[in-house]
Amino acid sequence: MAFTYFFRDQHTLKLTLKHVIPSVAGCSRVRVWDAGCAMGPEPYSLAIMFAENMGRFAFRNLRIDATDVDGSNQFGKVISQGVYPEDDLKRIPQDLFEKYFHLDNNQGYYRVNDSIRSKVVFQKHDLLSLRPIGQGFNLVLCKNVLLHFQPAERVAVIRMFNEALAPGGFLAMEQTQKMPQEVAHLFEQVAANAQLFRKAGVKH
Repeated sequence: MAFTYFFRDQHTLKLTLKHVIPSVAGCSRVRVWDAGCAMGPEPYSLAIMFAENMGRFAFRNLRIDATDVDGSNQFGKVISQGVYPEDDLKRIPQDLFEKYFHLDNNQGYYRVNDSIRSKVVFQKHDLLSLRPIGQGFNLVLCKNVLLHFQPAERVAVIRMFNEALAPGGFLAMEQTQKMPQEVAHLFEQVAANAQLFRKAGVKH
């Protein structure tokens, strides 16, 4: 789905980072898969929040793989350039906007700082292929996508996410999307007021 905006659903994002950041302390790689990233506001918002909440050296180890089916073939270009019209950025807290965005050559457009832009890598991917883009992710974020799938498709996609997660990795979903019973045993919910789950089977 193409519609989203910067810092959408901060409640879930803040809770997610509260759990993920301590779990990756000391890791040489921190891998995140943002599945259904649209034009990039969500992965860039997430990268900014990581930058604000983890140490500078730890942030250097972060990589966010942003994916979407992208029928327009435009998402990759927009995300790689990190240039957005001013109207798209109005929900960003002013201090973060001034810190991480600067005026682009095009009037009325702003570019994401290179320190953030370098952390987000886009690739075209269809979740219903049921083939993960990789393994060992510390976090899979999938919001505003699963509601478009049939119940059996949701179960299959969530099972794929579980396989893509590292031991003890986290899955964050849209607040309205409840964990299907068929795959609930694969996860443990870690926040009562958010659809945030940890991959089951790891002692912590």
